[in-house]
Amino acid sequence: MEKNVKNSLSVPNKILDEISKVVVGKQDIKEMLLVTLLSEGHILVEGLPGTAKTLLAKTFAQVINGEFKRIQFTADMLPADVTGFNIYSPDGRSRFISGPLFANIVLADELNRTTPRTQAALIEAMQEKQVTVEGATHPLSDPFMVIASQLPYGSEGTYPLTEVQSDRFMFRVWSDYLSKMDEKRVISMVDYIEESNIEAVASLKDILELQQAVKKVHVSDEVNDYMVSLIRTAREDPDVRAGPSTRAGIAFFKGSRALALLHGRDYVLPDDVKALAFPALVHRIFVKPEAEMEDVTVKMVVDRVLSTVPVPKI
Repeated sequence: MEKNVKNSLSVPNKILDEISKVVVGKQDIKEMLLVTLLSEGHILVEGLPGTAKTLLAKTFAQVINGEFKRIQFTADMLPADVTGFNIYSPDGRSRFISGPLFANIVLADELNRTTPRTQAALIEAMQEKQVTVEGATHPLSDPFMVIASQLPYGSEGTYPLTEVQSDRFMFRVWSDYLSKMDEKRVISMVDYIEESNIEAVASLKDILELQQAVKKVHVSDEVNDYMVSLIRTAREDPDVRAGPSTRAGIAFFKGSRALALLHGRDYVLPDDVKALAFPALVHRIFVKPEAEMEDVTVKMVVDRVLSTVPVPKI
């Protein structure tokens, strides 16, 4: 198994290297995109405008040779604009017109700019990889992954994601401004970036094979207990109003296997779980109002949980 895992590393490394040709910095987000895809999940990218969220998603789709579609969410969008709709002819026959969800990589751009009704159009697709329109079910592509971007919480003209909606995202990451050096590189190579000088270095078949390889990565009982303990400790924190659901444990389990594979191992270490603690928990923990008044943040809660739960020795 160890030899097979090392042989599988060439494709992920090529993917990350090719993305880096046009997306400067943000190595942690690039890796999390790949971890999410290999875990068969979806990811929420939060950040200010102009922090390469769209470029990351589009480039990611290109390097795996996947079909890419972008949905620019606005307040006046309807669910049918996302899922698709039926067209009826005068003789009574109907034809389904597929929406932009029918792709391998779907960028739900500025998801929190649309209403909760339209946001909810993603739930069935993200959970069951299918869309139901007027009683008819339409399967989505395989692989299928939603990369949703959102503006920082509380920005003008935004609708906060519901807890149910947020929980469907396996991970959440933050796209920040670049360092001075990286920003200088972007400005100097903007012509190259805009020309999208990148190639597909993997195929959808490669991705499907890697997803199967991830499922063979071993998770010991000790590491599994560690995941569960992190979740239960977060729920029991005195400053938490609502804690992470079991989906957080699934995110830990699937994501840590993918991360271990990317690091050339066929087994998960506690460090893999710790590396995913913030992306897996930050959008699933809700702090009590009185704690917020005392400037308690979700990051503080996650840090407290990590320092409280003993790390198993493997």
